[in-house]
Amino acid sequence: MDINSNNISIIIPQRGINDEGKGKKYALYRLISAAQTEYVWMMDDDVAFAVNGKLKSENGKVNVDSDLLILTLRMKSEREKPSLLERLQIAEYAAIQQLTIETAKRGHAVMCSGANLIAKRDRWLESYPDLHPEIPSGDDMFLLESFKRRGLNIAVSESEELTAIVRPHTEWRAFWKQRMRWAGKAPKYTDKDILCCGAIVLIANVIQVLCPVVLLVKFPIEYHLIKKRDKSVGFGTALLLEVVYPFYMLICLIGGLFRRRW
Repeated sequence: MDINSNNISIIIPQRGINDEGKGKKYALYRLISAAQTEYVWMMDDDVAFAVNGKLKSENGKVNVDSDLLILTLRMKSEREKPSLLERLQIAEYAAIQQLTIETAKRGHAVMCSGANLIAKRDRWLESYPDLHPEIPSGDDMFLLESFKRRGLNIAVSESEELTAIVRPHTEWRAFWKQRMRWAGKAPKYTDKDILCCGAIVLIANVIQVLCPVVLLVKFPIEYHLIKKRDKSVGFGTALLLEVVYPFYMLICLIGGLFRRRW
């Protein structure tokens, strides 16, 4: 069905304003509970396109035939010449987004982002108890798990018109903190597709550490994923990411698991 501005609400949780000091998940709950529409379009307050209450799509409509519609993101630097840290994040994000698209299209979604996501309002509210309020982040991934466990319909849109732009971190400290926070949620995941995908990635990267020649097999596959999603990523950046990724991933995983609070 086509949804328009009359049956969708834009939900943008703002810390310190919507959350009453209780975190993003509570802010989402308050805003979505107050919505009077069939659908809610969730996005972060720092995404680059400004929707301002209007649908950013042809004729003001979005085609939705699902309970949850995963929308894509693209990472872009605000600088004319991005730093190495920014370039590495852009390459990694492109691979993650293409993985998100490919797995969702095959009915085995393993990822989504609350920075750009459409859901049926009632279905979201039914899933709220599954979002692990004791964990500050993860509202999107736990929502995905809940929808999959309940057998609800999940789809993905590759529309560039609905793609939100996010910015890479410019400081290493903020980058590591975010990645370790993401990794710290891993023990709470229960979905078999997510766990299987995580295990494959972990095993492949451990093998690469033990046997670097594996890089010759992994890199062409991952470079294809990156270029399919973002043609701006250079060969050298993608290769450097591939070389350092196993060490970076293990540091984030270990750091995330041993941090007490995020």
